[in-house]
Amino acid sequence: MGSQTTVNERNSEASAARRLTEAKRNAVAELLRVSPIADELASRFTDAGHRLYLVGGSVRDALLGRLSTDLDFTTDARPEQIQRIVSGWADAVWDTGIEFGTVGAAKNGTTCEITTFRADSYDRVGRNPEVVFGDDIEGDLVRRDFTVNAMAVEVATKSFVDPHDGLEALARRTLDTPATPEESFADDPLRMLRAARFVSQLGFRPSPRVVTAMTEMAGELRRITAERVQAELSKLLVGRFPRKGIELMVDTGLAEYVVPEVPGMRLAIDEHHQHKDVYQHSLTVLEQAIDLETSHEPTLEPDLVLRLAALLHDIGKPATRRFEPGGGVSFHHHEVVGAKLVRKRLRALRYPKDVVNDVSQLVFLHLRFHGYGKGEWTDSAVRRYVTDAGPLLPRLHKLVRADCTTRNKRKAAALQRSYDDLEARIARIAAEEDLARVRPDLDGNEIMRILGLKPGPLVGRAWKHLKELRLDRGPLDHDEAVAELRRWAAEQGIDVPESTESE
Repeated sequence: MGSQTTVNERNSEASAARRLTEAKRNAVAELLRVSPIADELASRFTDAGHRLYLVGGSVRDALLGRLSTDLDFTTDARPEQIQRIVSGWADAVWDTGIEFGTVGAAKNGTTCEITTFRADSYDRVGRNPEVVFGDDIEGDLVRRDFTVNAMAVEVATKSFVDPHDGLEALARRTLDTPATPEESFADDPLRMLRAARFVSQLGFRPSPRVVTAMTEMAGELRRITAERVQAELSKLLVGRFPRKGIELMVDTGLAEYVVPEVPGMRLAIDEHHQHKDVYQHSLTVLEQAIDLETSHEPTLEPDLVLRLAALLHDIGKPATRRFEPGGGVSFHHHEVVGAKLVRKRLRALRYPKDVVNDVSQLVFLHLRFHGYGKGEWTDSAVRRYVTDAGPLLPRLHKLVRADCTTRNKRKAAALQRSYDDLEARIARIAAEEDLARVRPDLDGNEIMRILGLKPGPLVGRAWKHLKELRLDRGPLDHDEAVAELRRWAAEQGIDVPESTESE
């Protein structure tokens, strides 16, 4: 029996080896099929006495059937030699990365980044390496972040170079490092966050030794600039499986150095007692927001603002948690506190101002719908909901719907019906009143003429008063708007000129 088992194991290993060999042949064929420009480029390098390899993410993505028109190459040629080789062939050449050994070139809509073999060393204090050029492909591949990114194809000879079994790792959907994870992450701690990003983008699983190193070295992320961290977080959130990426960040402790408010939500029990904690609820809301994002508008790109708002919409709950008599838990005004925390965190991560404003506003507004009940809102309240959301209204619709995670099917259906009713009312009022462009019934010039004012703060206050009336009562006719303006001015002690026929 033992002998038969050994034979079967050998046969299985041989079969796996044959499959991998065939996969490598297929990989080379596929890479050359989708990238004919590589042949032209390789010929120029060969004629100049140099070798050219398609490398890294380009090889990985080709094997996954998702190769883009942005191609990465590596070569033994030095940067100045690369410039001479591509000159006259490329439609455009740029040298913005030349200090790191990279020359960019564009040809027929394809972008090529060609980098000299690297053999860098790191001081392990910052993250910028001392740039050292290498002489062989093996030395270049071993310094790369993960084995699935440490494969290359020598274009001229059609040979597949895979010294760290990246193809096998790709087949298993596993993330591992060419060197030890400790060495790799000490060189560049951002690679730990990149692992979480690949989990989200590609659905890969990190190897146990990678998870261990990430957990032990999470604090090394403090060496990385906020801008770099933000870029990786954003790529993670717009991936296919962002929940998995976030869970890896939280489980390894990385999140404590990126968005500590997210693991902080594990401390707060949800007031509906339908989830283990607010953290799990928020991950579910994230997934449901993504479902709404793609099912309603399948042609749109992933919506970073919506996904950030879904993940962070309840981060104000830990700070507002109160235990009520009878065993209940409340989180009064958590949307207000949450909006402030979101603004602070996203600013710290150096997000653009418009992203900060939009996400914090969505967090601030996400709870307002729960006062709608079975339609008790007046038309005035509906107008205010639309006006306060402004251009964020489509996203707010999705966020509010995604925020329903109750397991009580009857309650969930009732909430969805209520929101259906609200959207129908918004559509009706919008058709009647052009809600998207709510303005006072008198403009600034008319206000100044009627009240005899010059431009200044009083005009702004009058304009705001008339807008509030517009939201409360709907459109006013001209004479009614003038009368209301005069009434307000009298209350403010403004000496108003006599009315004229032109009013």
